[in-house]
Amino acid sequence: MHISIEKTVFPMAAPFAITGHVFETSETLRVTLTGDGVSGRGEAVGAYYLGESPDSMAAQLESVAGSLNSDLSVERIQGLLPPGGARNALDCAFWDYRAKRSGRTIWELLSITPRQLSTVYTLGVAAPEVMAEQAVQAGRFHNLKIKLDANDPVARLEAIRAARPDAHLIVDANQAWSLAALQEYLPHARRLNIAMIEQPLPRGEDAELEAFESPVPLGADESCLHLGEFVTAAKRYDVINIKLDKCGGLTEGLALVEAAQRAGLGLMVGNMCGSSLSMAPSYVVGQFCQFIDIDGPLLLKHDVPHGLVYGDGGIVSPPEPQLWG
Repeated sequence: MHISIEKTVFPMAAPFAITGHVFETSETLRVTLTGDGVSGRGEAVGAYYLGESPDSMAAQLESVAGSLNSDLSVERIQGLLPPGGARNALDCAFWDYRAKRSGRTIWELLSITPRQLSTVYTLGVAAPEVMAEQAVQAGRFHNLKIKLDANDPVARLEAIRAARPDAHLIVDANQAWSLAALQEYLPHARRLNIAMIEQPLPRGEDAELEAFESPVPLGADESCLHLGEFVTAAKRYDVINIKLDKCGGLTEGLALVEAAQRAGLGLMVGNMCGSSLSMAPSYVVGQFCQFIDIDGPLLLKHDVPHGLVYGDGGIVSPPEPQLWG
């Protein structure tokens, strides 16, 4: 089996701001596995907060390239690389390869009848009036995800809610708050009918949530990177955000789905702003989730060929086999 590794940079449609970072490009790594006359593809962005980059992921993949042969399996891939972007690209490429080689779709391989998903549209951190205007411009999306930092988040939420009283809102603080700040903001979040608050506290500084009763569901993103962190996160959060770049691919993403379902937790599927090739395997995970965040291509200037189709209401059609799966 041959592996091809390609770095691709996608310009953002506009600078995208979150807590502590402004993104102007999405730098991705694409893996293509070829054998027996068919090819499968996977794409990774990696986790910037873990220091992952296309170069670091490529080096990881090159280190195991000699181990990729006709006996490759999803189980072997889990042992070849640790959780993270490199394994995500390889794992998803192998799922696509398996589907193409067998002549079956990913849905047939997994015995799933796919349902259409409705994604959030994400608003980056900006002044309240700017975010309110962005919310109006995103009027065709019923679900909005609001990026907030520690700078007057309530004013931003007030402005957005006034501009979009119809919208279903979730919040992502990207580790920006303290427990005291969360306690201050929660009554406002409840009053403004916020459906969920994602990663309010910093990773590694959220043990206090084990004894905390929140009136608004709290979601773990950076605090649950992969299956090895699930047991701890399940004590602190109501919702687990599964990102394939964090956990290392669709195989572990589905294992996280099973773990969360057994624990009675809610589920979210998220993304790191890749193209539709990144979103396609996440569409599989989204079949089991209450919160859907696969809007990455909407934030880019251009997408890949055969990309996902985003319609009114945020409805996203399942990926075509020409794209993936």
